[in-house]
Amino acid sequence: MDLQDIEALKFPDVDGGSPLIIAGPCSAESEQQTLDTARALHRAGVKVFRAGIWKPRTTPGCFEGVGNRGLAWLQQVKRETGMLVATEVATIEHVHDALAAGIDILWVGARTTANPFAMQAIADTLQGHDDVTVLVKNPLNPDLDLWMGALQRLFNAGITRLGAVHRGFSSAGAHIYRNDPQWHIPFELRRHAPAMTILCDPSHIGGKREFVEPLTQQALDMGFDGLMIESHCDPDHALSDSVQQIKPEILKNILDHLVIRSGAPIEDELALLRQQIDDCDHELLAVLARRMNVSRQIGQYKRQQGLQIVQPKRYQEVINARISEGQSLGLTNEFVQEIMQTIHEESVRQQLND
Repeated sequence: MDLQDIEALKFPDVDGGSPLIIAGPCSAESEQQTLDTARALHRAGVKVFRAGIWKPRTTPGCFEGVGNRGLAWLQQVKRETGMLVATEVATIEHVHDALAAGIDILWVGARTTANPFAMQAIADTLQGHDDVTVLVKNPLNPDLDLWMGALQRLFNAGITRLGAVHRGFSSAGAHIYRNDPQWHIPFELRRHAPAMTILCDPSHIGGKREFVEPLTQQALDMGFDGLMIESHCDPDHALSDSVQQIKPEILKNILDHLVIRSGAPIEDELALLRQQIDDCDHELLAVLARRMNVSRQIGQYKRQQGLQIVQPKRYQEVINARISEGQSLGLTNEFVQEIMQTIHEESVRQQLND
């Protein structure tokens, strides 16, 4: 048995043939905030409510979730609205407590997916619970094998109600999006598990609420089966991920205006290649922005030391080195020289105007 055997998730009275929408706050912060958000999302037509109870954070001392007491709030959401409820699990204790509370959907976060030991422990704990639904987010780094391995461990434990969530990949430096989408990776996952439900998380990819709407439409255009979106009744005062969460009424407006395209998803080879071009362009712009930042720092140093801005010897050394490097990468001398001259001119301008 392998990932080819995983079937699409079915939720009676939830998706009805439409994209699966899972929405809710990054974190359940209080009973009132949880219920207010759930009620508003229910009015918006959302049928699966998500909220983090345990929040693994990069830096200790940040808000790390309310813990087990938040499970009772999710139970109340389920009783009052009839929505399915979902939360993240990262340890075997989380799994035990979530199952005991009747949580419908568990998801595994990016940090946990990247840890084979943690994934195996979760898989072992879930063995025998073949009725539970588990979603696995992609690991932090763009490693398809690591993502597939996490899914395979769960599948080997008898968990067949499996889905994946694409939330983008961490990368150093400034970028347009919080997480680099690298769309070709979830498409490659689709090739290995053609029937499996794959959702997109535009909140974590974009990192800002203004990106949620365009990324949502883009994801559906590319054939994703649904969305996991962070929504909070008062996002500006959220205790985690405040800048990427949207109000339920904003989410309703986005969902009301989504264009659901008929026919085959846009996953042909040309579309995927064009998306890779877009990804490369985003990376180029981010690298150029970092380079100009360094140039401005150099300009400040030169002025402090009384040095001239343009230093011809250094310029020629850089050009020659980059041409040689470009040759080894299959780039023509003329192409590399023209690019580097343009970059140098902008660097000088940045140093003079800083």
